Amino acid sequence: MSADAFAERMLSSALGWIDVMSAYVGDRLGWYRSLADHGPCTPDELAARTATAPRYAREWLEQQATSGVLSLGDDGRYALPAGAAEVLTDMTSLAYLAPLTRLFAASGAQTAHLLDAYRTGGGVSWEQLGADAREAQADLNRPWFAELGAAFAEVPDLHEVLSRPGGRIADVGMGGGWSSIELARAYPELRVHGFDIDEPSIELARMNAEQAGVADRVEFHNADGDGLEYYGPFDAAFAFECIHDMPRPVDVLGAMRVAVRDGGPVVVMDEAVGERLVAPGDDVERLMYGFSLFCCLPDGLSHRPSAGTGTVMRPETLRRYAQDAGFADLQILPIEDFSFFRFYSLLR
Repeated sequence: MSADAFAERMLSSALGWIDVMSAYVGDRLGWYRSLADHGPCTPDELAARTATAPRYAREWLEQQATSGVLSLGDDGRYALPAGAAEVLTDMTSLAYLAPLTRLFAASGAQTAHLLDAYRTGGGVSWEQLGADAREAQADLNRPWFAELGAAFAEVPDLHEVLSRPGGRIADVGMGGGWSSIELARAYPELRVHGFDIDEPSIELARMNAEQAGVADRVEFHNADGDGLEYYGPFDAAFAFECIHDMPRPVDVLGAMRVAVRDGGPVVVMDEAVGERLVAPGDDVERLMYGFSLFCCLPDGLSHRPSAGTGTVMRPETLRRYAQDAGFADLQILPIEDFSFFRFYSLLR
């Protein structure tokens, strides 16, 4: 690639960063929500609606119109088109991506600590990344977790276990709790025990379960993998997009194996990355390495000892972890087109 071509790429990337950060501002200040709920407005009207400063509202609206996110009418009012409104404000849409901006903004706020971690081999934890990162991950996954019931209905053995009256399952690393909540909604006879070590996430999950009306069948516990056996035995155990974050993935998978009754499924959902490193890679791989550089790997290395897995956990890596944890092998479940994720069943 020539210097001019690479300079053009860097400029394009800078414009993308501007899009992400300006979207973060619009999301956090409620400007997109106001435009979606109350319609077109002038800068002064937007500022009045959202209790923000008119001069900043004007600059942001102009930038958003210049970038093609908003439209500008002849009357001087700015409007949010329906497609952009869905992506930026509809928390139930599978296209909802506003939380992505929060995740990268949270990482950006920790730049000094990230650089220090890169120099020393240390880490930056979820606790340090804060509420923006914690809530972003929960909100990004929430629409897809609402599809878990439909996805598992296509896997007969798994569906049968989840449909049993009085069935009990473990949801390891449940974060904001939406995986537990949506499984309880999909399977009305099911009791779900969620486990996490981040107390603010547990509090958020309990609030979400209460508001969703499933708190009578969904419980959340502050415990790592070693705590599963105390609450078991379970009919099945799940780990949704979290094994790659864990400093001791083998220990957690081993605890899941022991906590599940003989023959019960142990399922891991993680990023659908390639079988091996390919350079240059596709956009999915590029995105996953971005998550890994600024979030997942630093979090994993913030606890010692640590496997230091990172977001790009390839199938062979998970197979090795599973076998070290006492499983015979793993197989990929026939669930396709489920965001950026792949489902693995760990075999005894």
